[in-house]
Amino acid sequence: MPTDGNTYFVAGATGNTGGKVARLLLSRGQRVRALVHGRDERSESLSEAGAEVVVGDLLDLDAVRAALEGTRAGYFVYPVHPGFIQATAFFAQAAHEANLAAIVNMSQVSARRDSLSHAAQEHWVAERLLDRAPVPVTHLRPTFFAEWFTMFAGPIAQTDVLRLPLGRGRHAPISGEDQAHVIAEILMDPEPHAGQTYPLYGPVEMDHFEIAAEISRALGRTITYEPIDFDPEFADALTAADYTPHRIQHLRNVCLDYEHGIFAGTNDIVERVGKRKPLGVAEFIGQHRELFDKAPAAVSTEAS
Repeated sequence: MPTDGNTYFVAGATGNTGGKVARLLLSRGQRVRALVHGRDERSESLSEAGAEVVVGDLLDLDAVRAALEGTRAGYFVYPVHPGFIQATAFFAQAAHEANLAAIVNMSQVSARRDSLSHAAQEHWVAERLLDRAPVPVTHLRPTFFAEWFTMFAGPIAQTDVLRLPLGRGRHAPISGEDQAHVIAEILMDPEPHAGQTYPLYGPVEMDHFEIAAEISRALGRTITYEPIDFDPEFADALTAADYTPHRIQHLRNVCLDYEHGIFAGTNDIVERVGKRKPLGVAEFIGQHRELFDKAPAAVSTEAS
């Protein structure tokens, strides 16, 4: 691969944050090497936007090393899926061999040594692995993404009810777009952020009763929040949606963390580092309104 000191590596380039980071860097005239699992409409769209799209797997050390060759800094993100620690170790080694100037690592706000979530505990271990690598790293620990609500857009459209096992816990939802601005700024000017861990939050901390009110305001109709138990209702719904046992175990425990205040908080990182005012819930829902709108009623063909 050609060497270009102004090329940035982006993992998860067809995902929520990675795709936005890639496009944001491209819009700023930067070169992007985007790692994807396979060719599809999303990767083709990135290629058309100007990214150098590379097909590879973060669990393939040689593929990661080749993808990092000649890049200046890299964004590392891995899904809630087995293999995370191996992928992190491979990325750290490959980044060292490729002489990267910086790594931006996507962690999560619940990452800690004693987490009951296997995935959250692995994120904490992954942070420590990257800290020991010779490449400077910045860890990002976001609270729940605003995109979390789009997962329940169908039920909201059908019932006007948001049913989640989150009790009266609170958080300040943050959009993937806001996170992308933070990531892009750090990649382009990493030195001031080296060694830092940044919790990421949206602008206003709320419970889900207040969030439902904001969704109502955006949609122009009343949406009600109904707290439910994780087991069995929510777990059964996740199983029906083909969630893996690993991911369900993670969600079961972060829902408990949420009720215990682990996801709560606000700060000014998006504005200070990302140089952008973060989106509020109503504004985010408004941008995705078509997902939440009710389907129009069928027109009767019967004679009145």
